[in-house]
Amino acid sequence: MQYDVIVIGAGSSGLMASVAAGETGASVLLLDKGSKLGRKLGISGGGRCNVTNAKALDELISHIPGNGKYLHSAFSVFSNKHIMDFFEGLGIQLREEDNGRMFPVSGKAKTVVDALVGKVRSLGVEIRTDSPVKKVLYKNGRAVGVKLEKGETLNAGAVIVAVGGKSVPHTGSTGDGYPWAEEAGHSIVELFPTEVPLTSRAPLIQSRELQGLSLRQVGLSVLNAKGKTLIRHEGDMIFTHFGLSGPIALRCSQFVVKELKKSGSGEVICCIDLKPDKSADEVYAESLELCRIESRKAIKNVLKGYFPEKLVPHLLSAAKLREDITFDNIPKQAWMDLSKAAKAFPIAVNGTLSIEEAFVTGGGVQLKEIDPKSMQSRLMERLYFCGEILDIHGYTGGYNITAAFSTGYNAGRHAGLSATGQLNEGR
Repeated sequence: MQYDVIVIGAGSSGLMASVAAGETGASVLLLDKGSKLGRKLGISGGGRCNVTNAKALDELISHIPGNGKYLHSAFSVFSNKHIMDFFEGLGIQLREEDNGRMFPVSGKAKTVVDALVGKVRSLGVEIRTDSPVKKVLYKNGRAVGVKLEKGETLNAGAVIVAVGGKSVPHTGSTGDGYPWAEEAGHSIVELFPTEVPLTSRAPLIQSRELQGLSLRQVGLSVLNAKGKTLIRHEGDMIFTHFGLSGPIALRCSQFVVKELKKSGSGEVICCIDLKPDKSADEVYAESLELCRIESRKAIKNVLKGYFPEKLVPHLLSAAKLREDITFDNIPKQAWMDLSKAAKAFPIAVNGTLSIEEAFVTGGGVQLKEIDPKSMQSRLMERLYFCGEILDIHGYTGGYNITAAFSTGYNAGRHAGLSATGQLNEGR
């Protein structure tokens, strides 16, 4: 069988690549090893599918700390605004929620998946499920097709690899594409988990005494070996039986991984700021005033209304303060120590959960080897990469899916135009 374009992987980037290639008039085959299309897309955004983020492009790129600037060229052709227009053109009404996240009004990811798959079908794209690819075929410096696990060979004018990374493997992302890239001469930036919960061997974590404690609108910082802040995020987090989770812990995870590798120390200090909108002096004054107002109460009972109750004993311990003292017996320096502990409560973190348990894969196909405008390999003609297999990773909140849709669209469009002779080679 001969096709103009073969797309491997029916996730976010593969489906969008199929649409873009199909719109050029190319004959397109979409292959997926699973039985269901858009599986990861279907569980994104808590099952509601956060299709993109409405932030201005510069701000959006800043939320993709893993090589977001590489996407400038791709976004100039197909940006978050184009993604919104695309889905609204399919009849899907979108609404903006907190922090620019865009969801379908229906609140169901299935609405998005069905519309996207419907668009692919309407363009005459042939879809084959339960069709795992064994290898991508190369000849004379060009991708020429694929060989299926079942033994069938399929020829193509261009091949797009959109098989994802190694995170959330039950959706089909099991790292299949990295060997195909290496066979074409590509190097793979070492993979690591991002947007993943943090693990800790600290006694207060191992004792599980804080398990289930949720903290709202706090700060979380990752420190390097010299005590300098590498990154800080504000928002919500939760203590688990193994460490820290929740939005800001996930956002800090890639920095923890990189610092652990760099320092080789086995632990990284993360500091929780319980009062991010106040200085240590303000915390000191406010908390001391509360104790003055209720001067007959033990300080531990006063403070549980100001700090999370489960953390009060640990804050008092950090400041070497007895729990039963009252206002008249508060030593001023120790109270300042308590205030500082509330602004930088340290947790020794020793790693993260595995890459399979992460939301996003860090690392991937080396970007220097991929043309940023077309997503075509610089090493193998007519071979394209898009989505999470690339060394691009962002925070959760619509940023990774935006990168997937954008790189997918650009790969599909260029592959379709090239394979059908509508584009001069080398452009």
